[in-house]
Amino acid sequence: MVSLNPDIIVFDMDGVLVDVRESYRETIVRTVEHFTGHAIPRQLIQEFKNQGGWNNDWELSQRLCAEHGVTVEYDTVVEYFNHLFLEQGLIHRERWLPRPGFIEELAGRYTLAIFTGRNTLELGITLDREGCRHHFLTVTSDDVTRFKPDPEGLHKIMAAHPGRELLYLGDSVDDARSARAAGVQFVGIAARDTDLGALLMHEGAVAVLDNINELEGLLCAAPR
Repeated sequence: MVSLNPDIIVFDMDGVLVDVRESYRETIVRTVEHFTGHAIPRQLIQEFKNQGGWNNDWELSQRLCAEHGVTVEYDTVVEYFNHLFLEQGLIHRERWLPRPGFIEELAGRYTLAIFTGRNTLELGITLDREGCRHHFLTVTSDDVTRFKPDPEGLHKIMAAHPGRELLYLGDSVDDARSARAAGVQFVGIAARDTDLGALLMHEGAVAVLDNINELEGLLCAAPR
């Protein structure tokens, strides 16, 4: 069993800290169905995610519409997606994954950060709802000019804390590639998806966990 001793633990958000199957993923399904009349299987969404390069759910929704022969302007997709996600409240259907007290325990031992493809508004809604914003440094899509798999977000965290070792936890090949490009150790979260787990290991993960609560078993007893 690998044993890790980071100074800073950096989390991706979706699929790591939050189960988004009934929020982001459901919004993709409904957006595509609205414009095309086709109800896409969720596995198709995962298949695109596994290819890498589809961290932006607005872009993915637009592409999935195109897969069904329907061309939709990007801004039109964004507007309808946000209508469902924010105005209709699908964001509140997501589920917080860390067990009660887990983040607080980690925050007492490590510096915690989030590097996510979410924008600041959407990240804030979730962190405020869970009452844990104060535990995390955050880097969102609003804070970078280049998106995952580019490592810009990790570089920003590293620049703010020179000489400190980072560990990044994510659930996508883009997360893994971002960590590798930044020279940061990466732990994958695969939620019992063996295909995804194998992909994350192939992309350089030092370990793959079923869920975030298993992280404690990888951390050294005495952090630096």
